[in-house]
Amino acid sequence: MMSSGRMQRYGLLLFFGFGALIAMPWVLGGYTLRLLTESIIFSLYAVSYNMLLGYAGLLSFGHAMFFGVGAFATTVALEHIAGLPLLLAVTMATAFTALVGLVVGILLLRVKGTPFALLTLAFNALFFSIGIKWTAVTGGDDGAIVNVPDINIGLIRLNLFDGPTVYFVTLAVVGSVIAFCWYFTRTAMGQSVLLIRENEERMRFLGYNTHVSRLILFVFSGSLAGLAGAFYAVLHGFVSLDAVSIAMTTKVLLMTFIGGIGHFVGPVLGAVFYTYFQNFISELTDSWPLIMGVLFIAMVLWTPGGLAGMIQSAAAWIAGRKASDGAPAEER
Repeated sequence: MMSSGRMQRYGLLLFFGFGALIAMPWVLGGYTLRLLTESIIFSLYAVSYNMLLGYAGLLSFGHAMFFGVGAFATTVALEHIAGLPLLLAVTMATAFTALVGLVVGILLLRVKGTPFALLTLAFNALFFSIGIKWTAVTGGDDGAIVNVPDINIGLIRLNLFDGPTVYFVTLAVVGSVIAFCWYFTRTAMGQSVLLIRENEERMRFLGYNTHVSRLILFVFSGSLAGLAGAFYAVLHGFVSLDAVSIAMTTKVLLMTFIGGIGHFVGPVLGAVFYTYFQNFISELTDSWPLIMGVLFIAMVLWTPGGLAGMIQSAAAWIAGRKASDGAPAEER
């Protein structure tokens, strides 16, 4: 159990962190605030991927198909259903992505390991091909414009073309969903998936239907990626085929590995770091993908725990030094 002192420290950290996020529109410029909004969206995308890889042990090369489906489904819903509220369109897109995840999961989860990873890559290529051919929905190579309506809250109308407004809406909705994901990992269902990854035979012996548990997590993870894609479409007001490309899967894989697989906060750190660092180096050189690739290799080889693991190790080292300094001389 966590000590009261440690709980107080975590409470203070959470309080000041939340206060800092609330203050950001008054601290950051318009472009930097937009990057922060995008990093919040990518945080959810990376958290969804980490739940699939870090908790279920399922390496996927096709996670972008859910991200892209959520983005395009939101675009289609807003374009073809007159007067549809934005949050309802996002909800419908997320539900549709969950349905797609259910169908794909039933087909994919018959296999594990390398065959699963390769099949996810094949499905992502299939969805990308559909996006190229189905120009009436996706716009093909030209992409599709998202008609983002205002959000009506009684007497107040929120214009999402305003930077602080879209930031606060994204922070409220996406932040709440990320918090729910953290809670989910603490539930019996979340823990059972983790145990299935560690010893599937034992869990099956105890009476768990491991296939159904893995399917539930797959659908849940896909729907989260779809929600992230929906907000990505709202933020940019435009969706291109990049949203469902292999490059988008590579992006979330980099975020998750850099942040730290298996650590819940790791993908959030990785998403924020990737968004700002990629923006910084892309302004310096056109060879930024090479730099990101070298960084990824270095993290995998020397810091497999990612940024979260580095922070955890540093905190443990500091705590050890404090304990050593506070010990009596005869105990040293």
